[in-house]
Amino acid sequence: MSFNLSEAAELVGGNLIGDKNLVINNLARIEEAQQGDLTFLYLPAYDKYLASTQASAILVKPGFNKLRNDLSYIEVKDPNKAFSKILIHYMSPSFQLEGIDRSAFIHPSAKIGKNSAVGKNVVISEGCKIGDNVKIFHNTVLLNDVEVGDGSLIFQNVSIREKCKIGKRVIVHSGTVIGSDGFGFFTDEKGVYKKIPQIGIVIIEDDVELGANVAIDRAALGATIIKRGVKIDNLVQIAHNVYVGEDTVISAQSGISGSTKIGSRNILAGQVGLIGHIEIADNVIIMAQSGVSKSITKPGQYFGSPAKEAKNALKLEAHVRNIPDYVDRIAQLENQVKNLTEEIKKLKENN
Repeated sequence: MSFNLSEAAELVGGNLIGDKNLVINNLARIEEAQQGDLTFLYLPAYDKYLASTQASAILVKPGFNKLRNDLSYIEVKDPNKAFSKILIHYMSPSFQLEGIDRSAFIHPSAKIGKNSAVGKNVVISEGCKIGDNVKIFHNTVLLNDVEVGDGSLIFQNVSIREKCKIGKRVIVHSGTVIGSDGFGFFTDEKGVYKKIPQIGIVIIEDDVELGANVAIDRAALGATIIKRGVKIDNLVQIAHNVYVGEDTVISAQSGISGSTKIGSRNILAGQVGLIGHIEIADNVIIMAQSGVSKSITKPGQYFGSPAKEAKNALKLEAHVRNIPDYVDRIAQLENQVKNLTEEIKKLKENN
């Protein structure tokens, strides 16, 4: 992969200062970049690497103090986004998988679209429908009547249970399970747990990406729904009958309990937990390690366990950290009050 720096500047609408004919061979972090690499700088914490970087060119904000004349610069409003755009344009990976491997089992009733590829030991069961330009990597299992839309990419060791529906351009990373049974049980008269059949499905809409080892449970009735554009990180649990709205992002080790409805354009940071049967409004940010115990009805940032509006929660956290000081101050005030009381008592006795 190589490209001309002026082409990259045009791609991101940037102002090129330096060698317009410079050829870029790679993209790299500023502290690791070598000769011929393009890097970027957008956080002050990385300014310290500017003097030592071996990069040939760098994306910076307009007005950046260009201390090194041996570097070429592209000025852009947001170097981080510009770098990502260049990365996508020039270096998007092409996953090599063609044809249908002889070791794969494909039921005669299954339908495979044009230019789709199936890897080693894949199982595609009765009634499955696979769209065009789909890649299904090794050891993945699709049970009966699963549907996979055009252009989707399913990596190795993925399990998709019966009747689940996967949209177009969906990416599913290794180890993920879609459509496992929801956690549904009741106790009989002897207190023994009895399993409740989970007869619903999972529907994953277009342009969703699921990280490694994500578990999305099938609905008890109806469907667990992941709407268009949702991005889910590794090790996330989505319980039965959950609804996740469009363009929501869920970070690693988060867990969503059953029948909870999450709005659109939300961000759930790492290790967030939501109890069941609540609703989260659109445009909500829930900060890391928060526990949500009731519905959130208005947009904003939330933090804590139980989660509160972030501004109030952080004030509360500050007070909690200061409790030892408060204890000392209260003890001092108590001693002062005690001493004053004794002095007043003596004064009264003397009068």
